[in-house]
Amino acid sequence: MATDHATRPTADTGLSLPASITPAFLEQLAARVSAAPDAARVTTSAPYTGVPLADFPVSTPEDVESAFARARIAQKSWAATPVAERKRILLRYHDLVLARQDEVLDLMQAENGKTRRDAFLEVVDIGIVSRYYARTAAKYLGPKRRRGAIPLLTHTTELRHPKGVVTVISPWNYPLSMAASDTIAALMAGNAVVQKPDTQTALTALWSMDLMYEAGLPKDVWQMVIGRGSSIGGALMDNADYMMFTGSTASGRNIASDAGRRLIGASLELGGKNPMIVLDDADIDKAADGAVAACFPSAGQLCVSIERLYVAESLRDKFIAAFTARTKNLKIGAAYDYSVDVGSLTTPAQLKTVTEHVDDAVAKGATVLAGGEARPDLGPLFYEPTILTDVTPDMTLYDHETFGPVVSIYTYRDVDEAIALANATPYGLNASVWTGSGARGRAVAARVHAGTVNVNEAFAAAWGSVDAPMGGMGDSGLGRRHGADGILKYTEPQTVAHQRIQGFTPPARISPGTWASLLTGVLKALKAAGVR
Repeated sequence: MATDHATRPTADTGLSLPASITPAFLEQLAARVSAAPDAARVTTSAPYTGVPLADFPVSTPEDVESAFARARIAQKSWAATPVAERKRILLRYHDLVLARQDEVLDLMQAENGKTRRDAFLEVVDIGIVSRYYARTAAKYLGPKRRRGAIPLLTHTTELRHPKGVVTVISPWNYPLSMAASDTIAALMAGNAVVQKPDTQTALTALWSMDLMYEAGLPKDVWQMVIGRGSSIGGALMDNADYMMFTGSTASGRNIASDAGRRLIGASLELGGKNPMIVLDDADIDKAADGAVAACFPSAGQLCVSIERLYVAESLRDKFIAAFTARTKNLKIGAAYDYSVDVGSLTTPAQLKTVTEHVDDAVAKGATVLAGGEARPDLGPLFYEPTILTDVTPDMTLYDHETFGPVVSIYTYRDVDEAIALANATPYGLNASVWTGSGARGRAVAARVHAGTVNVNEAFAAAWGSVDAPMGGMGDSGLGRRHGADGILKYTEPQTVAHQRIQGFTPPARISPGTWASLLTGVLKALKAAGVR
């Protein structure tokens, strides 16, 4: 495979952890796990170097049961806490995250392997989400008058009650965003949360929980358990009043089935094989920059990143030249500062998947335009940003999610074909359209089968628009985060209807037939008057 090592610096093999990550700090965070004092332990490794990083107690199903029991007690008083007080706590949390961001940036890099610029976007995300739900929760959760059955005589109110205790299962790829953003909405709605973060990135989740308590969250309202899904997943499901899961489609199907069995709600953000369409009127330089931003953040380990790129035939050669040049110039490496463009993959399993997908494609005839190799000289889990062409349906990565820094380029003849190709997937999470005309881009976006579609942006525009819902169609999931959906899903709606003076049953002195005629006349009059 073609490789240009001259543009890629060698990592400092003596890279050490930042000064903020001390043994005492790690022990403080690990002590937050809900587990028995004599619990078994599990150790994680730092992706940059492969050396041991953190040591956690492992929660048992009994520990999960105990966490839920404590959470149920705490939730009752938390639900009774005025929304205004919850708002004050969340805004203090917002300030603490921004003020102490260097701590969590160090943690995210140490346990995930992403670059500092990618980690910082998670800080931005949590700042936006915290502020949004702190300042909109009262609007979403407050009592709302609804039109009654009989005008003037029926007083109808919609109330919102918290679900109770919510299970949040969060992934390793965006350890702050995915650990905190869903929890923020659940807490603001008056729920308690028992969360299972991925063990690999549990430090970041525990740090976030620690800050929420520092901001004033009452004891036991947010708890964290650590363990394999095969061990504690059943206890998390069986005790939940609602399930929030971000992860693979296969696991999501199992959770949806179990939630259906228990008749509880579930919100699932799952996999994707996200397309980007470059229309024939797109600015090539902007589209090439956009493709870099779409494909390689967090080493491609992003649910909304782009893995399929469709380019108009008239732009093919110029676009590929511009995109390939930019990709080859990306700086890969490990650094606890803003000097690096692409960081490490997070786990050996992910490196294995990326390697197998690329090797399979090349063996079957794909062409490597950039990257295509692991970089053990930089660290144990580094893989080059990779661009492929000549990818065919018999190759694994053609329609399977790679979840790494790999993108395949295809061409199309007209817009209808581009849309058909973009939609030729069971997934439907995110998409991107590049064009010189905003109106044209929005029209194309509306025809793409995806929960979010960005015009002249990769994914940040839709993701950052937290007043709008975000989630997937098809195999990419159920439910939405952000916006009204993102907090109301954690509530039970209740309708209280107070009937005054006269209802639908006839008064004693009027026969049922006469009463039916009167009501028929009322219905006709209401329709003629334009009443809803």
